[in-house]
Amino acid sequence: MHVATPVVLSPMAGVTNWPFRVICESYGPDGLYVAEMITARALVARNPKALRLCRFAPGEKIRSLQLYGVNPAIVEQAAKIVIDENMADHVDLNFGCPVPKVTRRGGGSALPWKTDLFREIIQRVVKVCDAANVPVTAKIRVGIDHEHETFLEAGHIAQEEGCKAVTLHARTTAEYYGGHSDWSRIGELVGALDIPVFGNGDVWGANDALAMVSETGCAGVAIGRGCQGRPWLFADIKNAFAGSDERIDPALGDVCTVIERHAQLLTEFYDGDERMAVHDLRKHVAWYLKGFPVGGSTRRAFMECENLEDVRREIGKLDPDIRFPERVVDKPRGRVRFAKKVHLPYGWLESRETTHAERQALFGDDPMDASY
Repeated sequence: MHVATPVVLSPMAGVTNWPFRVICESYGPDGLYVAEMITARALVARNPKALRLCRFAPGEKIRSLQLYGVNPAIVEQAAKIVIDENMADHVDLNFGCPVPKVTRRGGGSALPWKTDLFREIIQRVVKVCDAANVPVTAKIRVGIDHEHETFLEAGHIAQEEGCKAVTLHARTTAEYYGGHSDWSRIGELVGALDIPVFGNGDVWGANDALAMVSETGCAGVAIGRGCQGRPWLFADIKNAFAGSDERIDPALGDVCTVIERHAQLLTEFYDGDERMAVHDLRKHVAWYLKGFPVGGSTRRAFMECENLEDVRREIGKLDPDIRFPERVVDKPRGRVRFAKKVHLPYGWLESRETTHAERQALFGDDPMDASY
């Protein structure tokens, strides 16, 4: 699989469904745009929400899907569904999520600490996907905290077991989304592996992408919060990688055109349910409008919209000629808080391999318990 512009839309829960991916891809058609995390257990149980999140738009060039799970057997079953039903062209495995409800079950960025579990999940998924020539990649963090770093060992295991690339978010679980990610760790992983390494963390503008590649030698960049409300970042990065200084500087009217298109696509995603679509749009509108001097009353009005006509009405009240303030261009957006505490299963850090009791505690529940 060849990605002409080495830029990846990182999967983000509640954000990277196909309407948002389509908008991002329209600006950077040669990148890789990954669907939001699919819980393996929910997919195996045919949970309706999980199946909805597995949908791709007809025009998406590469159908890229991310799986999350803790039980190797369940993740393998989910991968088999993906392959047997031709759901995706690429499978990414989530070992980077720092959210407490994930890590307290041993998942996400907590999982690479248990090397046996980490290796087994990758082995099983790669075996299923290799048979269909579908590449598997892995997303990891530096570690649980700086006393429990895992990224170098995890990178080697991923490479040994057949992953085609690794993405490193250069923070620990404990750091969550706070401070600035330590790009030097990306450079360490690049030097340690033969497979491509993508860097993730604090790429807010095209110049950040150039700097990350220059400083670390990574094969490309993965964009998360940086594109929230700024899908044209992918065009800027494409231009930057091509050696062009051209950047998109949209006026508020241009942004409103994107907002309206996003609302329409979300309505398709929710099978015509405008209320669900507009409610989903609310967080995006907050990101789209961030930095523009439109006032709190305007933002509240968008939060109260219930259908497409409401959205169009509020758009019509805005001055399309307002420019985006220079002082907030390429500045951090989205979550920046630190986690107060890393939530892990009891006794998780006592050894690098799972005990029989730990596996019973992790996998002993009903495999069809697939709440989303």
